[in-house]
This record gives sequence, structure tokens and C-alpha cells, in this order.
Amino acid sequence: MEDGFRLQHAKIGIIGLGLMGGSLAKALKGKCESLFGFDTHLPTLELGLATQTVDFASSDFSSLSKVDVLILATPVNIILDIIPSLPSFIKQNCILIDLGSTKKSIVDSMNQLPENFEVIGAHPICGKEKLGLENADANLYQSAPFVITPSKRTTSKAKSAVTQIISAIGANCIEMSAEAHDHALAFTSHLPFLISSALAKTLPKEFSELIGPGFRSTSRLAGTPSHMMMGILDSNRENVLQAIQSFRESLNEIEENLQSKNFSQLEETLNQSQLAYQEIVNK
Repeated sequence: MEDGFRLQHAKIGIIGLGLMGGSLAKALKGKCESLFGFDTHLPTLELGLATQTVDFASSDFSSLSKVDVLILATPVNIILDIIPSLPSFIKQNCILIDLGSTKKSIVDSMNQLPENFEVIGAHPICGKEKLGLENADANLYQSAPFVITPSKRTTSKAKSAVTQIISAIGANCIEMSAEAHDHALAFTSHLPFLISSALAKTLPKEFSELIGPGFRSTSRLAGTPSHMMMGILDSNRENVLQAIQSFRESLNEIEENLQSKNFSQLEETLNQSQLAYQEIVNK
């Protein structure tokens, strides 16, 4: 390849061996030269070695000097903490990829790194409720949308690296700007989490024995650990507030029609919602 990157020859480091990082390691096993796993949780490192998810596992970043591709797979706030520390451990040329759920603040931070870092933002849009390496799955990324957000300093080699990785794990690459990603995800991911949270909090506990699959599916995202979401909500605050306002306007319309007993307009609104839903899920 013209850019000189070949996945099968790459030494890949992954910081964060939870569900996303662990699943990525499992999916890349045997498709690169070696896998280095980094995590602060000792039992996770032990499990990573015991299950041969990674070839090397450590909580010590000094071994980052051995990798030529580094993937940041921790929550957003931790990614933002890690990035400024990387030049202390990485002096070699290194392709840096993150998997954060918001992109603008992370890409801006990566762009401040020295020139030996070839940086590109990324975000796989997949997951499941149960977190941790014990729930990692090599097929997690199969057919999932995998957004990449190149910046002005992203090299062809870095872009080739991330696209080769995406292809190797069976995901579907989508390229867009960091700003466009964050605006879209506020509506498709961050707002649904907040709506689920509000719904779960609203339900009177004495009604809990009467919930069915509708409530369970609608409130499912409320089960996401809040610490996983705080960095997302902080870094994408303005877009999330805009999404909340749009949702509030839709809910107000329903409330006003119900309040005024304008059931013909209420039915029309709900029909429009049904049509919108069908267009979304049938794409």
C-alpha cells in the first residue's frame, strides 16, 4: 500500500479493556502482529492474558513505547485526561485513534499533540448493556456503523490504519466531521439516554409490578452507568441541550392537544410520529 500501513504487521495498543476495547482486541486477534492491553483494573489485565485476548497486559504506560498504533477505548472524560500525558511515553511515530462517544473535544485535544502522533477520531456505534471484558464479544462490531472524523492533520497512513481496522472487524465505515458527529449523536444516542432516565425516574415504585416489554425497552438505556455518560454530556452539552429543546417541543405539542381535547390533531401528530418511525427503521 502506498501509505505503508499493513494491519498484519502492526503492533496495536488498546487503553481500556472494557466491553469496547476488549471486543476490539478479540476481533483483531490474529489480524495484527501483536496486541498490547492497558488498564488500571488488575483483574481485567489478568483476564485479558488468561483468555489470550491480548498478548501483553499492563497498567504501566511505559510499554507504550513498543506500539505503532494506539487506540483509546475508555470513557470520554478519561480519554481527555490521557491524551496530554501520551508524549511522556511515546517518542516514536504512532498512529493515535480514539473510540470516544463525542468527537470535537477529543479531536481538538489530539491535534495539540506533537507531530510524531498521527491522529484520527473514531466512534463505533454499537454496544450492549453488560459492560466489562467478561462481556466482550469478537462479533460486537459486525455490520455496525463506525464513524471516523479526520482532521486537517490526519495523514493518509492514519486514515488507512483505521479503515483497515474497521474492515478487519466487519464494521461499516462512515466519514464525517467531528462537529456533524456530535450534533447527530446528541439526537440519536445522548437524548435517548436522558429520556430513558427521566422515564425510569418518573414511574411510581408501586407500579413496578405492572410494567411490560414496552416500558422495559423504552427505559432500558437508564441502566447505563451514569459515570459512563457524564463525560459525554459535558463534552457535548450544547448539542444535547438543543436535542432536549426539540424533544420538549414535540412533547408540548402532544400535551397541548390532549389538554384542549383536540383529538383529531393529536391523532395526526401521532400518525406523523408513526410514519417517521417507519422511515427510520426501514432505512
